[in-house]
Amino acid sequence: MTETAHAAGEAVAETTLHEQRAHPSRPHGPAPARVTAGGLLKGLLRTTRPKQWVKNTLVIAAPAAAGQLFSLHALFRLTLTFVLFTACAAAVYLINDARDAEADRAHPVKCHRPVAAGQVPVPVAYAAGGLLAVLGPLLAARLTPPLVPALLIAYLGMQLAYCVVLKHVLVVDLVVVTTGFLMRAAIGGVALGIPLSRWFLITTGFGALFMVSAKRYSEAVQMAGKAGATRALLTEYTTGYLRFVWQLAAGVAVLAYCLWALEGHGTGHPDGLLPWRQLSMVAFILAILRYAVFADRGTAGEPEDVVLSDRALALIGLAWLAMYGLAVAHW
Repeated sequence: MTETAHAAGEAVAETTLHEQRAHPSRPHGPAPARVTAGGLLKGLLRTTRPKQWVKNTLVIAAPAAAGQLFSLHALFRLTLTFVLFTACAAAVYLINDARDAEADRAHPVKCHRPVAAGQVPVPVAYAAGGLLAVLGPLLAARLTPPLVPALLIAYLGMQLAYCVVLKHVLVVDLVVVTTGFLMRAAIGGVALGIPLSRWFLITTGFGALFMVSAKRYSEAVQMAGKAGATRALLTEYTTGYLRFVWQLAAGVAVLAYCLWALEGHGTGHPDGLLPWRQLSMVAFILAILRYAVFADRGTAGEPEDVVLSDRALALIGLAWLAMYGLAVAHW
């Protein structure tokens, strides 16, 4: 028995030595995914988070609020701005995933990201991200008003700083993500030279803070008792604090929107057969209250997922959009 085991051990050792000589650089962990041209392109596309591109449609928010959305010039300029902003956001995702590749490999979910899984080599992700980060502002400088490339550069700088250090700073992380939404909403107005209403900025900013803090609150609730299962910063927030933030933000957003809606009353600019500006307050408040249900349950994840997964919230959103559109059309 001992001699048999010894012989088997020698055979295994000899086989291992032979493999090490044949493949001296093979890692001890699982073999990386084979990189092919088609797989590389698909991996790069997945890394840019196409599902998140819907957030960039906020570029139409300011022109829509000003009633200057339906002209060929506006549509062309806004489409271009959407593409350029999407390119800059994609650059941030690529660089972030390249930087966090090692950490993501140890994560049960993030290990499937293309860069962490080896589908996209880290140098390629850095190169693609850097290229988009340069091309976006350069094309904007040639094709759009000067403030657009300035905003894109500011967005890139802020988001890259977030990836490196700011996402680990209490409160600042909430402010940076909220500001990213606000920049999306503001850049469309900047691209068309539309003055940005104070009520528009307040409603958009605090509406974004409401969704961001609701998502953080939900993450904190879900990770209760599972320290280390998600981003470390969440362990420094208390659920009570995050609840306070999303409740405060929701209140300010509702107040600012109501002030905007009531500001148009009696100004000599009727909203048609019905006071659509004032009626849109009902839908807006209902949408906030419905979204708050998911926030309170701790199930408010990505905003687009919350809206699309709840039929009632989606219908309320469509009703608000219709009334808001009618109000703006009779501005």
